Amino acid sequence: MKYLKIPALFLLISFHSIAQNNSTLETKNLSHNAYVIKNVNIIPMTADNEVIENATIVIRDNIISSVNSDSIPKNVKIIDGTDKWLIPGLIDMHVHNLADIRMSSNYPTKGATLFFNNQDFMLLYIANGVTTAFELNGRVEHFGQRNEIINGEVMGPRIALAFLIDGGNSGNYANTASDGRQTVRIAKQQGYEFIKVYSNLNAETYKAIVDEARIQKMKVIGHIPTVFKGNTRDAFVPHFGMVAHAEEFSSQTDRYTNDVAKEFAKLAKDNGTWVTPNLSNLVYIAKQARSLDSVRNLPGFKYVHPLMQSKWIVSNQYNKGTSPQRVAYFDSLVDFHIQLVKAFKEEGVPMVAGTDSGTSGIVWGISLHDELKLLVDAGLTTKEALTSATRLPAEWLEIDDRIGTIETGKFADLVLLAENPLENIKNTRKIEGVFVNGKWIGKERINIMLSELEKKNDLNKNDFDWNKRAEY
Repeated sequence: MKYLKIPALFLLISFHSIAQNNSTLETKNLSHNAYVIKNVNIIPMTADNEVIENATIVIRDNIISSVNSDSIPKNVKIIDGTDKWLIPGLIDMHVHNLADIRMSSNYPTKGATLFFNNQDFMLLYIANGVTTAFELNGRVEHFGQRNEIINGEVMGPRIALAFLIDGGNSGNYANTASDGRQTVRIAKQQGYEFIKVYSNLNAETYKAIVDEARIQKMKVIGHIPTVFKGNTRDAFVPHFGMVAHAEEFSSQTDRYTNDVAKEFAKLAKDNGTWVTPNLSNLVYIAKQARSLDSVRNLPGFKYVHPLMQSKWIVSNQYNKGTSPQRVAYFDSLVDFHIQLVKAFKEEGVPMVAGTDSGTSGIVWGISLHDELKLLVDAGLTTKEALTSATRLPAEWLEIDDRIGTIETGKFADLVLLAENPLENIKNTRKIEGVFVNGKWIGKERINIMLSELEKKNDLNKNDFDWNKRAEY
């Protein structure tokens, strides 16, 4: 599907240094290491998910210390949770984070030539309650980003890293079974935790990669290679853990019917393969095919770095050469993906929320709330949608003993909401504050930082032009 290929260059931009202005999160100076939230309604997102009303929750260091304990520590910061709702930090299971870039010609020792503020970028996640993100095209720069978060230089989400392997002759590629296996072993030694398979792999190499990942104890997520079109069943081999888009199923057929959706759902269920529907991807692609105003008018567009703002407008692959036929085609995919979600739910296929943020028109952080709304519109209950962005992703990532639910002993990744998201999924947007690894950032501070980021981007917008990127 030539319109839906992910452009490689958007993965190359990042944010490196810490801001020197008032928008900087002085994470090391957040002296409080103990907090108490009083009179809050806790939505724990455990399997039974019994709401705990008017509760008191204690956070010590970065751990949930107690819920409704009689023992309240002294010298704590008190947060009033009256009439508010506490949920686990949200998890986006499909992101593409920006990383440092060299766009001009290279020579040994040159390195990157453009450096940006890493906290500016990570703010988009934190402001929207996203405390864990799954990077699906990991590079060495992403390890550096993660280290900045871990060592407290930057406040940002926990980041899981997948190593992408494709066929062909660019990027991390493998075209034989032996090369595929060796590439997996190299990824393991380099510290990657997951493998992502991609569209251009041949059948033999794909199966070898998945099997070697099993041997290396690395879970596999990714695309269904195009070579399997017409015989999709052969792609569902043991240890193929998750399909990264509903789009991967629509790429395997020319018949967008309910019966076909049910056939795909049964394939996934029988193989134990989970799915990231990623409904927002095609929804926003269809909008961009209609008009670039859909990008310019995005609520989060003003927070996106000016170079990416420029790219999404002047080099938009979905709008360039658009036609009524292309728009109709994208619309048909949107409709079929809704049928797929309904079929997955009926078949009992576990679904997790992911956005493909970083592709044109999909803004980090805020897009996860769009995805949750689309999942509910497609037939999930509000509880099921919340589960897809909390407990289930933590389970698939195998860190559900640390995050994903509100329970004592787990990391304090939490989102305080003004209204109940179980009543209306849109209430996930009504954020009063966020705990990120035990550190509190309230709504007022978030709004100040976003305002300053908007001003900064507006001030610098004329300094960045995607068409002149080779000069940078």
